[in-house]
Amino acid sequence: MFVRRTAAVLAATTVIGAALAPAALAAGSSPSPSTAVPSGLYGTADPTYDGVWRQSLALLAQHTVGVRPAPKAVDWLTGQQCANGAFAAYRADASAACDATTQTDTNSTAAAVQALAALGGHDDATGRAVAWLKSAQNKDGGWGYMAGGPSDTNSTSVVIGALAAAGTNPRSVAKDGASPYDALLKLAMPCKGKDGGAFAYQPDKKGALAANADATAAGVVGSLGKGLAPAAGESHDPAPCATPDSPGPRDAAANGAAYLATALAKTPYLKSALAGAEDQPDYGNTADAVVALAADGAAEDAQKPLAWLEKNAAGWAAKSGPAAYAQLIFAAHSTGTDPRDFGGQDLVARLNATGPAPSAAGASATPDETKDDEKKDDGDGLGVWWIVGVGLVAGIGVGFLISGRNKNRQP
Repeated sequence: MFVRRTAAVLAATTVIGAALAPAALAAGSSPSPSTAVPSGLYGTADPTYDGVWRQSLALLAQHTVGVRPAPKAVDWLTGQQCANGAFAAYRADASAACDATTQTDTNSTAAAVQALAALGGHDDATGRAVAWLKSAQNKDGGWGYMAGGPSDTNSTSVVIGALAAAGTNPRSVAKDGASPYDALLKLAMPCKGKDGGAFAYQPDKKGALAANADATAAGVVGSLGKGLAPAAGESHDPAPCATPDSPGPRDAAANGAAYLATALAKTPYLKSALAGAEDQPDYGNTADAVVALAADGAAEDAQKPLAWLEKNAAGWAAKSGPAAYAQLIFAAHSTGTDPRDFGGQDLVARLNATGPAPSAAGASATPDETKDDEKKDDGDGLGVWWIVGVGLVAGIGVGFLISGRNKNRQP
């Protein structure tokens, strides 16, 4: 997951809802906004709430398309890690030791693990991060945005992806006999009613589950044991939601995909969950849904929203920044689409231009081509959406990929 959507979102709910630094809000304190953007970091927006997230997505996306990230970009990410293995959303002074006031979180840590594991050569860093994630596991087998917080679908799913990326079988990571998959199954809704098969972000105060498209996209990928940039699953014909006597993770994934396919059959995009914007498209969540459908093998169901993204998502990505470009690259990758010709846009070149020039890139944009886009990057990047939205206001959930999705809530 993968929660989420941008610093703007945080601001939208007291600083970007959704993960808002959800934990930060819950704790009654939040990091002070930072205005200085390090040269090794992708994107020009305030990194306070999504620095590590957007950097991780950018590096993972580059690796996915055969681009070798700039050493300074990788060094920036590894330099954000605390001695205990965890990552915070952003540390302005990475030379200072982390302490009790450092707000580390599972989403930033899991995203960093996935990026560094993909790049290779960072076993010490990923090993310490995985150890910290294991220490933060809840008794139900899942994870919340902050260590000790209630388990949610998005956080549990992005951690599953991190464990798998680091070579650890998620099923073997259990707390009190419960694995991450057990936690996800408890958050999956049964196949009845209009929302059958969907995942909830978290149960409400009464324990009831409410369908959340963001969480469902994350839950599908997590239930499959995959990460933020999965390859397409074995193709199969669309299947309706079905509840076997003893449903397993694979059943939950298929049912979640069926829910998303049904939602996308009405319109080729998913709609925003933000109050006052319910009729507006949610580009990030739609991209996450494409990834989830493709990962499940529902290639046919993914084509319509993919085509819509190719036609309509360029402006959103230009405004949102590196995490948004990464999210679209993941959607292209999972469906076998060329990210260098995505609706006429070279997503790889656009992403590369938001940060330090890669060491070896299959495509790179010229300054003239991307100068305007960089100025538009307001930090609404994908990553934050999810991260920040981690629990944004009661289950509003946050996009699977934390990315700043529309400066609105989240994760």
